[in-house]
Amino acid sequence: MDGLDEAVTKHEQLLRHIEQLKIGSKISVRRLAKEMSVSEGTAYRAVKEAENLGIVITKERIGTVRVEKRPRGLSEQLTFADVVNIVEGHVLGGSEGLEKPLHKYVIGAMREEAMARYIDAGSLLIVGNREDAHSLALEQGAGVLITGGFGTSREVKQLADQISLPIISSRHDTFTVASMINRAIFDRLIKKKIMLIEDIAAGKPKALTLRINSTLTEFEELSKTTGQYHFAVVDEWNRLIGIVSRKDVEGLQPEHTMDKCLIRNPVTVTYQTSLASAAQMMAWEGVDYLPVVDRNRKLLGSVTRREVLEALRNAQKQPQLGETFDQLIWNGFAEERNEDGSLFFRGFIIPQMATHLGTISEGVLVNVMTQAGYRAARDMSGKDYVLDNLMTYFIRPVQIEDAVVLRPLLLEMSRRTCKLEISILRENYLVCKAVMSLQSIEHG
Repeated sequence: MDGLDEAVTKHEQLLRHIEQLKIGSKISVRRLAKEMSVSEGTAYRAVKEAENLGIVITKERIGTVRVEKRPRGLSEQLTFADVVNIVEGHVLGGSEGLEKPLHKYVIGAMREEAMARYIDAGSLLIVGNREDAHSLALEQGAGVLITGGFGTSREVKQLADQISLPIISSRHDTFTVASMINRAIFDRLIKKKIMLIEDIAAGKPKALTLRINSTLTEFEELSKTTGQYHFAVVDEWNRLIGIVSRKDVEGLQPEHTMDKCLIRNPVTVTYQTSLASAAQMMAWEGVDYLPVVDRNRKLLGSVTRREVLEALRNAQKQPQLGETFDQLIWNGFAEERNEDGSLFFRGFIIPQMATHLGTISEGVLVNVMTQAGYRAARDMSGKDYVLDNLMTYFIRPVQIEDAVVLRPLLLEMSRRTCKLEISILRENYLVCKAVMSLQSIEHG
């Protein structure tokens, strides 16, 4: 145990040392190990942890560099370094400007005098082997991406180094690199919309904890002070041992300690866990409190079911910032209501849903029925649900441009679960059917 504690302490010392390095400092695993008197393996693990934390990055042909951690709110904004990775390019000059943000990209398919009107500082000019355009972009504060695997002159490279603006070469053609960059921006917009535990836990005050030898009296005092009924139990190195709640301490005497009642090895999350995943864990495990830990199980904070659900509701009210496959598939369907007010859905089968045979993909059918079930269940109860079980029956094929109707039928609903039957019909003939069980991520 002593050896493990020492290793953990060294790991923390290495992380603190890396955090204190000047922005832009190069980091060598071998030199770090020598300076801190640790093995190269220990130094390597610390550098990888720092990379996960976003305080260092590894650049091609440059190495590992200390950088300023960017807030998650800016994660949709690409840097020139991101572009290098996206287009599988290499840097010809101006490598010191790789961390500058990219505001927009411009395709240079016009004369030089016309091109100048579209090039702003912080933009990226995508162009072929036109040295005049390369110089023009750099002089106006823009980076350059040369397509087709071409290079540029020594003078242009020197100018790029002088003003710290990158000039990048990629073997792909102009259309391909523009598509790759556009796809990356699109993906980042989706990621920005997906909220993580970090978004609600990182800004909270430091979690108040108990030790394994804390008494029931200490639990009561802490609960009275904070108004909370769940606490993490940690050791002297702040590593999570378990959790304890008001229900767990019932029947204990004031002098009894937490080791008599704590729940060991509880369900935990990290900063990178999505809120949707956390809500699903809470529903399946029946818990209202999740400790937030790092890779070494050191406690970083905690979240409650109420905090997770409130954050999810707020996220749903935000404007749409990019579409996932689920949303793209569902775009062709509209909500309608029967005379009794019950919900059903009408839509068309689009070509993107088809298989190579021209019939609709079974996976798409399952996706459509699942989404219809979520919407119908939310309409009936006002709650959000996760899928617990699904049985599907495929009866007839569906073709491209067929008009279909999805009819949800409630079979059973309780406080925590909902069972539905979903039918897809084409011209009043049954195409397929699913019976699904959903579980609420809320209590009441």
